Amino acid sequence: MKRQIFIYLFIFSTLIILFQYVNSKRLFEIQNKKIDNFETRIETYQDSLASLQDEVLNVSHFNLERNEEAITYFENKGYDVNTLIPFIKDEIYKLNEVSGEHPLIPYAASSGRKMMINTVKLLNHKWIIADFSDGEFWGELFLTYEITENKELKFNVVESFLYPNY
Repeated sequence: MKRQIFIYLFIFSTLIILFQYVNSKRLFEIQNKKIDNFETRIETYQDSLASLQDEVLNVSHFNLERNEEAITYFENKGYDVNTLIPFIKDEIYKLNEVSGEHPLIPYAASSGRKMMINTVKLLNHKWIIADFSDGEFWGELFLTYEITENKELKFNVVESFLYPNY
C-alpha cells in the first residue's frame, strides 16, 4: 500500500513538473516574441530619431542661435546674445503696432485689414527673414539689420514678395 502511494505521488509529481515545464516554455517563447517586437520597434524609432535629428540640423543651419561666428560678432561688440535676439524680434513685432501702413512691408493690405509680421527668423548677425499677412494675402521679407553706435536698430528691406491669391 505504501508503495502504491509513492508510485501515485511520483506520477503526480512528474505530471506537475511536466505541466510546469510546458507552461514555462510557452511563456518563455511569448516573452521572446515580445522582446523581438520591442527590439524591432527600437530600431525603427532610432532610425526615425536619427532622421529627425538630421532634419533639425538642416533646418537650424541658418539660425543666429547656432551660428558661432555671428554670436562672436555680437559678443565682441559687448552684446549679450540671449537678450539681444528677443530684443530684435520684439522691435520688429512692435512695428506691427504702428498706425497706418506697416513701415517694413511694401504691400498695401486689403480693405479693412492691416499687414502684420507673423514670424521672424534671424539668420545671422546681418540678415532676417520674416513672413507677413493681413489674413487674406501673405508674403515674405528679406531684411538686413544693424545696430548703430547709439544702440538703435536699423532695418532695411532687401527683397520682398507677395504670394498670389488663388
